[in-house]
Amino acid sequence: MGELSSLRHLYFTIFFHCFSIFMVIPLIPDVTMSALCPGKSQCALAIYLTGLQQAITGLGSFVMMPLMGNLSDKYGRKALLTLPMILTIIPLAILACSRTRNFFYAYYVLKTVTAIFCEGSVHSLALAYVADNVPERRRASAFGILSGIGSCAFVCGNLSTRFLSTSSTFQVSASMAIASTVYMRVLLPDSIIDENLCTPIMSTEKVESVTDSREDPARKPQMFKTLPSMEDVLVLLKSSLVFTQAAIVSFFSSLADVGLHASLLYYLKARFHFNKDQFADLMVISGIAGTISQMLLMPVLAPAIGEDRLLSIGLLFASAHMFLYSVAWSFWVPYVAAMLSIFFDFSQPCIRSIVSRQVGSCEQGKAQGIITGIGSFAYVISPLAFSPLTALFLSERAPFNFPGFSIMCIAFASMIAFAQSLFVRVAPQI
Repeated sequence: MGELSSLRHLYFTIFFHCFSIFMVIPLIPDVTMSALCPGKSQCALAIYLTGLQQAITGLGSFVMMPLMGNLSDKYGRKALLTLPMILTIIPLAILACSRTRNFFYAYYVLKTVTAIFCEGSVHSLALAYVADNVPERRRASAFGILSGIGSCAFVCGNLSTRFLSTSSTFQVSASMAIASTVYMRVLLPDSIIDENLCTPIMSTEKVESVTDSREDPARKPQMFKTLPSMEDVLVLLKSSLVFTQAAIVSFFSSLADVGLHASLLYYLKARFHFNKDQFADLMVISGIAGTISQMLLMPVLAPAIGEDRLLSIGLLFASAHMFLYSVAWSFWVPYVAAMLSIFFDFSQPCIRSIVSRQVGSCEQGKAQGIITGIGSFAYVISPLAFSPLTALFLSERAPFNFPGFSIMCIAFASMIAFAQSLFVRVAPQI
């Protein structure tokens, strides 16, 4: 009963937090273009600034995510969740006050800085929290439910955008971010990690020396020694072929997801003149399909066919839906592509479940943080590759008439992840 109570509070926390973030996503393209290119249907500056923001965020997250995961193994998940959840409030509060050009630039700078700590960290720490409280044989389903909670918040957030004005949306979003932080601090019990019950994979010391250090009260952990070095990361990657394969799949999958996220809304706005309501409709369809996928289908399919096969299925459909976006010939085609999320949303929970099974209980935060950091590195590469390509093919200087060419290139990155996933073979559970 205590396990169920802990996860219930975690699920509520993640729902409120994701709700606050997702409800403003359909507004960002309009707010950005209104501040930078008022009255225009396409804006190369907006695409480049979005790409620059993602590159800076990815570079910072690449360093910070393993650190935060490692610190959470030592000081608890709740303490580390507090920082990104508080920082999330600041950019939302700025746009809740005003969306003029000066306020937008203030939002842009602070969003870039805070995203270094916030982008992916809440989800990564939540996954480690679930791994602390759920037996290995049930983690795939629990991870799927956690992702389903995020998809449900995605649906609710985008639905609320349809019925609120722009200013009200940002005000409600900031309020929900505050509520989620308060709820987490008051009601979420912290995980208890007993390092005496496991031997860390990345530790080069003997178990006896670790025990001796605990017996000496004068020897206390130093915060700066909790940052995993590149050697530590390589040791973890070499310790398990499956972990290495999952890391490669995570990188190329994130490369495609980040590229699509940065390009799709501007592509649809230029190609079919989508506005915030149509963006919200598109995201609601995707969110409903993802919720059904992760909360109903995945708990049934994961034990039946295994996370490795389910991962390949998800990545195959992810590639298909990106290809469909790239060749969209009418305004209704993106809605059909969004429905495919009922199949491709399997991939991320499967990757996290596979990674969770490769390490001991005292290194869940570290392992999830490293995978998040590797995925975050895609935030650096993806804007450099796809933002200029998107801006070029949406402009009048395009070498040939194919507005969705950059989306098709993004789909090829997803196909690489799919090809690598075919070689992932998870050992049967003990």
